[in-house]
Amino acid sequence: MSLSMNQSEILRKIKPYKNKYQGKYQFVKIGVFGSVARGTFDQQSDIDIIVEQKKPDLFLLGSIKVDLEDYFGVKVDTIRLRDGMNIQLKKRIERDVIDV
Repeated sequence: MSLSMNQSEILRKIKPYKNKYQGKYQFVKIGVFGSVARGTFDQQSDIDIIVEQKKPDLFLLGSIKVDLEDYFGVKVDTIRLRDGMNIQLKKRIERDVIDV
């Protein structure tokens, strides 16, 4: 399936998702970065999501990815914001991110 929504529609859809699953996933922060945040996405793009949780859990991060792919009907990449991550990647994400 291809990404046929615009940036504002994607952001608008993430807000109720965050609210619905706040208790289950313990979000501190959730946002989009990459091509959706920059407004350069196209039909072949995926949705890049940054997640920060109260208690980081890789299993739950995988569940978030699957949930969001079902929710949007497109490929979603999820990444957890953390201290030990690649500095260049972290800077790029922090530059682009749109918090929800």
